[in-house]
Amino acid sequence: MSPTLKLPDDLTVAEFREWCPEDGQRWQLVDGEPVSLASVPDARGRLLAEAGRLLANHLERIGSPCVVSTTPGIVPHANARHNVRVPDIGVSCAPPAANQLETRDPVLLVEILSHGNARQTRANVWAYTTIPALREILVLHQDERKAELLRRAADGTWPKEPEIMIEGDLALDSIGFRAPLAALYRTTALAG
Repeated sequence: MSPTLKLPDDLTVAEFREWCPEDGQRWQLVDGEPVSLASVPDARGRLLAEAGRLLANHLERIGSPCVVSTTPGIVPHANARHNVRVPDIGVSCAPPAANQLETRDPVLLVEILSHGNARQTRANVWAYTTIPALREILVLHQDERKAELLRRAADGTWPKEPEIMIEGDLALDSIGFRAPLAALYRTTALAG
């Protein structure tokens, strides 16, 4: 953010949309404050690309209208006027929003967790649970082959703790996806 640019103390989503620069830098709005997102290291980028590719190929193969987006803007329902969060991957079955900054009604969100972003990732996951259409949240660990899956129950509640996976198949009911967890890490140093 430019030091000469004076922003309101409590930026709204509408003000954020107007302000958000198109300079290649990624931003999210957290409780009214623009927050710059770090650049993506190679290990994270490889995991992001492979997971996105596997999900998109699956959706195409089954003829699903759902689409995969990388780093989509998501407006959670909690404090919606002042938040635009940015997960690593989003899957939505809704028609594209007119505003290119955001993905509407995601059914699946994926975050990649590293030591450097753990606090922000955990805060984002909590905010995502307020999105009515969302059915699953997948957290992939960047530094070890491990996944955490939160799945909304039929009664609309979220579990207190995620299901932890370190091997075997990853099943995402929201989009009918099933693959070995190791497949997501195929292009990383954690393959094999």
